[in-house]
Amino acid sequence: MIPESDDPKEACGVFGVYAPGEDVARLTFYGLYALQHRGQESAGIATSNGKDFSLRTGMGLVSQVFDEEDLAYLRGHIAVGHNRYSTAGGSLACNAQPIVVNDKYSGEPIALAHNGNLTNSEILREDLEAQGIRFESTADSEVIAHLLSIAPGGTWEERFHYVMRRLEGAYSLVIMLRDRLFVVRDPMGVRPLCLGKMGNGWVAASESCALEHLGLPMEREVQPGEVIQIDAHGYSGFFPVAPARKRALCTFEYTYFARPDSRIGGQLVYPAREEMGAQLAREHPAEAALVTGVPDSAIPAAIGYARGSGIPYREGLVKNRYVGRTFIQPDQRIREAGVSLKFNALSDVLAGKRVIVVDDSIVRGTTTPRVINLIRRAGAKEVHMRITTPPIISPCFLGVDMATKAELIAANQSIEEIRQHIGADSLGYLSIDGLNRSTGQPPNDLCNACFTGVYPLNVQMQMDKLEAARLREPVLAAAESLNRAGGP
Repeated sequence: MIPESDDPKEACGVFGVYAPGEDVARLTFYGLYALQHRGQESAGIATSNGKDFSLRTGMGLVSQVFDEEDLAYLRGHIAVGHNRYSTAGGSLACNAQPIVVNDKYSGEPIALAHNGNLTNSEILREDLEAQGIRFESTADSEVIAHLLSIAPGGTWEERFHYVMRRLEGAYSLVIMLRDRLFVVRDPMGVRPLCLGKMGNGWVAASESCALEHLGLPMEREVQPGEVIQIDAHGYSGFFPVAPARKRALCTFEYTYFARPDSRIGGQLVYPAREEMGAQLAREHPAEAALVTGVPDSAIPAAIGYARGSGIPYREGLVKNRYVGRTFIQPDQRIREAGVSLKFNALSDVLAGKRVIVVDDSIVRGTTTPRVINLIRRAGAKEVHMRITTPPIISPCFLGVDMATKAELIAANQSIEEIRQHIGADSLGYLSIDGLNRSTGQPPNDLCNACFTGVYPLNVQMQMDKLEAARLREPVLAAAESLNRAGGP
């Protein structure tokens, strides 16, 4: 089989809109399209016209899930949307979002879309099941939805106070009721979330690039711990719980996840990546004829390395942007090549040259050797690998699927051993200090747990959670397969 990608995977992208008189389903479709890089497994949109909910979800890319008939069905003036890559909960149709549950008190529906990962979801799930709540998925997002549905309180502020006191981990949320939209960010601010103004309405998105695609300026970022309510009376924000002792914006948003044209923490991502490359050139110089980057996320950093070193930048790798999941199994020759499906090396550029190759990360160490081999087959004389993150030594439990500790190559091998494994002539990682400076954020406001093993909160329960989810997934997968086959 084709080796599993070495790229870290983001949990998802979320999008919400409150805009009377607008085609909110179509707006959400295009918003999710702009956020497609954050998740490719499933997509979904829920809408409300103030009385009735409509919902469409499916497996695949946004363009594969929705057609004109779907968008016509999704009527209303409020919408929430989601695209997903699974972290907690497998790649199953039942885990597609938005998730819709009924409020315990009013009986009215609640639609929720979530980006992030809870670290205490198994405890919460067991408590909710003991109260008679039946779960339809393995996703921790459903835990949040049910917890909100039973939350006590005479006001939504009181109900969010109850929920956010119990949640541990990362969560950026868009939540739709019949008559209003809530936008929520966890007190540590692990995952990004921003707000844009649209005529007489508002739009929320995981990244500002989704707003810009719709021609909307970003009003501001949602603050860590903030809940924003948007309804017929306008816009209001509140903070249901005390501020977190530490903010923990994920540095991988800057190195890999976010699009380079998005603003995270007030900083445009593109120049941050350029600065990572320039810092790499200072920390790990090499003699070479050219600098190239692994498309797409590492290109700005490669340009920055070229600028910092004075070595010219050239495009040495071309990415096939249409490679995705397929039900057609490649033959053995392609299985063995693996990465050749995704990249092609330009031999006229690389042949006979000492080459510096910039990439964003090495996780398992499965893809990088194949990239280097591809470059060598194109005739490169030397290959010097430069990485814009420090060595990844610990798993992420806050919304990034980047393998277990046993699978992380840097947790088990020295840098020299990794260099030999990937087949590079030299290997240099960006320092934590260099990474932090490049983001433009205060170091204490960043989460670097995957590089340090020091987490911003207790993650002891996370392994139990993951194991429990693995046990549930085969059962749900079998049920889904049976349903597709027509069932007994």
